[in-house]
Amino acid sequence: MDTHPLKLKVQSVVAETPFIRSLVFGVEGGAVPRWQAGAHIRVSLPNGGDRPYSLMALPGLAEGAVALGVLREEMSTGGSQFMHALKTGDIVRATAPVNNFPLQGGSAPALLFAGGIGVTPILSMAAELNARGIPYRLHYAGRTPGRLAFLPQLQAICSKGLAVHYDSDESRLDVAAALGDAPADAHVYVCGPAGMIDAVKAGALSRGVPADRIHFELFKAEQPGSPNKPFEVELKSTGQVITVATDQSIIQALEAAGLDVLYDCQRGDCGICQCGVIAGVPDHRDVILSDDEKASNKVMQICVSRAKSERLVLDL
Repeated sequence: MDTHPLKLKVQSVVAETPFIRSLVFGVEGGAVPRWQAGAHIRVSLPNGGDRPYSLMALPGLAEGAVALGVLREEMSTGGSQFMHALKTGDIVRATAPVNNFPLQGGSAPALLFAGGIGVTPILSMAAELNARGIPYRLHYAGRTPGRLAFLPQLQAICSKGLAVHYDSDESRLDVAAALGDAPADAHVYVCGPAGMIDAVKAGALSRGVPADRIHFELFKAEQPGSPNKPFEVELKSTGQVITVATDQSIIQALEAAGLDVLYDCQRGDCGICQCGVIAGVPDHRDVILSDDEKASNKVMQICVSRAKSERLVLDL
């Protein structure tokens, strides 16, 4: 089975900021399946891996075209470096769209927060909310002027519904104030760095927003804070021991050993791959577990998290 069935040809590349490029692709030999705001595709890389990129509903985008926004990571492990080197006419392979971050709540109003490159799915959400006539407010935050990508496109989509914030001046994002101005029945969506997600989640919960009305997706750097090291995973059910290489996730190592593993997002934000930890110390790299759950070391997300100990014994 071809896991990357889409053949995409680069139509244009635009430097939106010194570090972020937008790429528009045409689909060779077919059409992109229909998708909704929040969806992403995974682009195949020359090293055999792939990377997820949110689909963007850019104003004026031709029907059947695909638009992605890509941040050039300072410590790129291959994904953003490869994507930033693409030129018009180049061809890449990609998965069909998957959506782990959809708009929810029917006709309820929405409060949107975007940080940095996390704006890519949020832009599509604003476009879809506009088209559906659903009220919303979008708060877009960055460090300094000139570093926020897709501002002209957002201004065209949102008009007066957009608030721009810079950490460097008095416009700095006040999460509590933004939440306080939102309608009581609003659904909250946030995509960006882990710190922003944590602040919005905590602020919304403290104001009594039910957890099922708080939706988030993490955009994280490719390179973790500590370098990857190989480690072993022991399966409690069989005693089988599998080595996880520095460039493998636990899921990839298990699949390479012929095991069938249940998972979806591979980014640590959906919870489907969660499993119990019998022994060993996980290196938690997800955004779905609470601080108490991480501290307990009793569960982990095996799509992104690794090990601080030499071996993990998993309830598999």
